[in-house]
Amino acid sequence: MGLLEGKVAIITGAANGLGKAYAELFAREGASVVVNDLGSARDGAGADRSAAQKVVDAIAAAGGRAVANGDDVSTVGGGAAILNTALDAFGRVDILVSNAGILRDRSFANTSEADWDAVMKVHLKGAYCVTLPVWRWMKDNGVKGVIVQTSSTSGLYGNFGQANYGAAKAGLYGFMRVLAIEGRRYGIRVFGLAPGAYTRMTADLPGRRDREPDPLSLPESAVAPAVLYLVSDLSGDRTGIVLGVSSRGVREIRMLETTGFIPQGPYTAAELARHSEEIFFPEDLRKLTASTAFGP
Repeated sequence: MGLLEGKVAIITGAANGLGKAYAELFAREGASVVVNDLGSARDGAGADRSAAQKVVDAIAAAGGRAVANGDDVSTVGGGAAILNTALDAFGRVDILVSNAGILRDRSFANTSEADWDAVMKVHLKGAYCVTLPVWRWMKDNGVKGVIVQTSSTSGLYGNFGQANYGAAKAGLYGFMRVLAIEGRRYGIRVFGLAPGAYTRMTADLPGRRDREPDPLSLPESAVAPAVLYLVSDLSGDRTGIVLGVSSRGVREIRMLETTGFIPQGPYTAAELARHSEEIFFPEDLRKLTASTAFGP
């Protein structure tokens, strides 16, 4: 019996790369899968709804259950239609992996309004549009489901040339944390994922074009087991966690604070300077943290 036997999973952006790997693994573990993908290019242009069907056909050929959906995650109507596909085909939904994304990488000075808006629309608004109807359905039907939001170390740590992408992915961290808090009363668990994988999204990013594949990236199939862990009963009652998965290993990524300086009344900027060792992390620790940052 598979880890997801009897479960229904929606995976967005599942025609290629990581989403496809998740869909195929979930199906092998017994889940019925909604394979959502608009079939656009990496920058969001165009559409080819046959892309999702190819993944569905492969899952069916292997004995699994899946249905294709080509709706646009970045619209409220698209998000509702994705949920309805799951309900019409399988009668319920237990798992959502919000994975759809695009890239329009440029240095900030060269980023256009269109570049900014397109990336925000797919990543940040798209997560909202897909998650809200699923969240409401789980809450209203007493389903103790699991939702995974795909963040990135580009948002958690920063990465050159990805101001739009990094801002969207940082927003998804905050979105996940709030949902994890609100979800406790309903038994809905929510996670963030920061994957480092070699995909069509990352194959020719700046600084990586001469490396095939990037030595810090994993194949998509090596990221999928970590996501399976999160959405299965193996993760127990954990929630509100960001899991980083790359060649550096599988590890929790957490926001930390120093002990800090507590003023005893009004304080001056000069006083803060005198207490800087209490306020700030040591320089060597900050360098170490920055050196471990990697992800699409």
